[in-house]
Amino acid sequence: MIRLLVGIIGLGALGSAALAGDPVEVGIGYLRRAGIKPTLSLVEQPAENDGVAGARLAIEDNNTTGRFLNQHFTLEEMRLKDGDDAAKAATALTDRSIGFIIADLPAEALLKAADAVRDRGTVLFNAGAIDDRLREEDCRANLIHTAPTRSMLADGLAQYLVWKQWKRWLLVAGSHDDDKLYAQALRRAAARFGAKIVQERVFEDTGGARRTDSGVTLVQRQMPVFTQSAPAYDILVAADESEVFAPYMPYRTWDPRPVAGSAGLVAKSWDAAQDQWGAVQLQNRFVKLNSRRMTALDMQVWIAARMIGEAASRVNSGDPKRLFDFLKGPDFSIAAFKGQRLTLRDWNLQLRQPILLVDGRMVVSVSPQEGFLHQVSELDTLGVDRPETRCKLH
Repeated sequence: MIRLLVGIIGLGALGSAALAGDPVEVGIGYLRRAGIKPTLSLVEQPAENDGVAGARLAIEDNNTTGRFLNQHFTLEEMRLKDGDDAAKAATALTDRSIGFIIADLPAEALLKAADAVRDRGTVLFNAGAIDDRLREEDCRANLIHTAPTRSMLADGLAQYLVWKQWKRWLLVAGSHDDDKLYAQALRRAAARFGAKIVQERVFEDTGGARRTDSGVTLVQRQMPVFTQSAPAYDILVAADESEVFAPYMPYRTWDPRPVAGSAGLVAKSWDAAQDQWGAVQLQNRFVKLNSRRMTALDMQVWIAARMIGEAASRVNSGDPKRLFDFLKGPDFSIAAFKGQRLTLRDWNLQLRQPILLVDGRMVVSVSPQEGFLHQVSELDTLGVDRPETRCKLH
């Protein structure tokens, strides 16, 4: 549980009284799935503390400021196993006077948790789920999103490919539901920014052990055959959130073309290679604390916890409603080592943020790209904009 002890700093007798009074405690919980999802690459296996490590670093950062403001932050973590009820878990945290919950949960579990505590004034931060529907037709008035959406990731990638004049795409999508959703976001991005999908192909997941059944010899023969006889294209764009085929695509296509999407050039909210805008300082502190590099999930959780700390320092209150009102208001912004301060979209509570385009070793570019303009914020060129939204917050 994150316990936030908030005091009021003023001048004269008012300031002395505030510092002398009892601190205010505000509890925040962290809900996440137990276990980790394995990846095809042995060197990219997620750490057991993926995500929660970002929360712990944010707690340290919040406490650094909190020492001057009579504030203190602590963290309580709750893991959900398969079959566990997310609504009951969120209610249990709320029963302990926890006003904020950072969650890394699938979409349905996240909605159940948000609905279970809505009438009790508890605010959830979605740090893991990228489903657009959570910000659109299934949006919730007590659910803030620090994870980007699929459409934001697809738009960030598409802007760069169009800027490079790589406008002819061969789209290869996996057969799982999440793969189809990412493919849909990529189609939308292509139409939005002027790219053309010259052909679509589906890579069917036939099951089996992904590593042992996919040796180098087999893959080296399979991928060129799968990608041959395609219309002329500039880049292969893969939609493979399930990690069945995309990591095998680079350097194995029939035609010598680059790969992007779920492999090759990948759109992320954060990457271990990010070193601009003071990010080295954050990266070094994270490595010192965790003996590993910071992932996108770590960063999304870090931002959520820092948003709470920022709001507390600005409004000098431990009341969840006052902090939530500030986060939704025009005066809120937060620095996140991404080149500009981030704010919330008031129509669906999605955090505006730049999208990094990475190749596994370096940050290749950062979107929004030069020339993609917007009347309010260039960050709103990424994802669903206000005129397009289907979200109705109540």
